Amino acid sequence: MDEIRKQKKILTPLQAKGKAENYCAYQERAQQEVRNKLYEWGLHQEEVENIIVQLIEDNFLNEERFAKAYTSGKFRMKGWGKIKIKQHLKAKNVSEPLISLALKGINEEEYHKKIEETIQKRIKKPLQTISFAEKRKLYTYMLSKGFENDIILKKINT
Repeated sequence: MDEIRKQKKILTPLQAKGKAENYCAYQERAQQEVRNKLYEWGLHQEEVENIIVQLIEDNFLNEERFAKAYTSGKFRMKGWGKIKIKQHLKAKNVSEPLISLALKGINEEEYHKKIEETIQKRIKKPLQTISFAEKRKLYTYMLSKGFENDIILKKINT
């Protein structure tokens, strides 16, 4: 068994736990990310689930903390809207209640300011002077950033 682990560089559960602790300590991780990494390291389901439980108990892994940090980072650094953040959190198997909680952490005033800044950064001239075609492009871009349809339309058509 040890020869097989060495050939494929498969880790023992103890080695994997230590490595997973470092992996989680480096930055906040979703449970699914850690679970995938443990499987990648050659562990079986029972071993993976035991390590996940230990990481949660030792506070290396906290889904709520991850959701809040992810939301904050993507909003502030990447300029993503709530829709895009929600989609990416769902892709990481974060539960709906935690996604909602994390999104509530975004200040509405900051959110609207970010939308206005993104619009101005994109068009580089007064909104009233752009053509219909430019407005359509801007609208599509803002949707791709994950902002809500109704908010974009209000901001573009004022």
